[in-house]
Amino acid sequence: MTSSTIKGLDLKKNSNSPRTIMGNVMTAISGLCVLITLIPLVALIYFVVVQGFSRLNADLFTKLPPPPGLTEGGLANAIIGTLVVVGIATLISVPFGVMAAIYLSEFSGNNKTALAIRFATNVLSGVPSIIAGVFAYGLLVATGIVGFSSVAGGVALAVLMLPTIIRTTDEALKIIPQEIRWAALGVGAYNYQTVLKIVLPAALPGILTGVTLAIARAAGETAPLLFTALYSNFWPNVSAQGLFEPIATLAVLVYNFAIVPFPAQNELAWAGALILVMLVLFTSIIARFALRKKVY
Repeated sequence: MTSSTIKGLDLKKNSNSPRTIMGNVMTAISGLCVLITLIPLVALIYFVVVQGFSRLNADLFTKLPPPPGLTEGGLANAIIGTLVVVGIATLISVPFGVMAAIYLSEFSGNNKTALAIRFATNVLSGVPSIIAGVFAYGLLVATGIVGFSSVAGGVALAVLMLPTIIRTTDEALKIIPQEIRWAALGVGAYNYQTVLKIVLPAALPGILTGVTLAIARAAGETAPLLFTALYSNFWPNVSAQGLFEPIATLAVLVYNFAIVPFPAQNELAWAGALILVMLVLFTSIIARFALRKKVY
């Protein structure tokens, strides 16, 4: 009996068998589907790079947008405003999202409350972003609590970031081997000590992945910011009071400048779109590197 035969069964691959032909056909179809999926992505990135790269210069990152009819200017206020609003959203969503995921994974015991929270999280992840903007507008702007401001914009983006952070953190905690928890409990650690000092550090790469993906999504949202942060052509106010004033963001600037009949503003819109794409790419790369790092 040769190595290719077991109990009289020939295991050599027959290229003419129906199973092999079907496997090759399905592989070709799968490859074609992947190619079709990549075409819009590559075309989008290529078009944005071609249109926006020519406008990349030092002025783009250091100057304010030009008035209609002028060509000199940049996107500095919108870049800073995007960082401020997304930073506020991150400060709000990360603590609540991580704590909610810890409860779901470590302390809920998959009770009815946990099932309801997971269901609500799944529903919230599918809610259109404009609904989050309307919610923040009705809660903070229409009531006059903060008005149009970076704080209101941060709250709206935090609502969109929460489902991603909760789901990814929950999954990251679940994949930590149960033996690690048992070992910590076996040496006398309390539940909260096990979670804070053992489980959370082990799940940190997955948590960072969820946070970076949530930031990438929030940075490109426009509709929520139209209802909350509004827009400003001026430099952001660096004082605490400035957090409660309208602020420029890249997404809203791209929307505003793309629909006006001025070539200089249209070019800035393409440059802003390129910066947003680069931001998403950068955060995705960070997420990939975080996911590759294993600490357990």
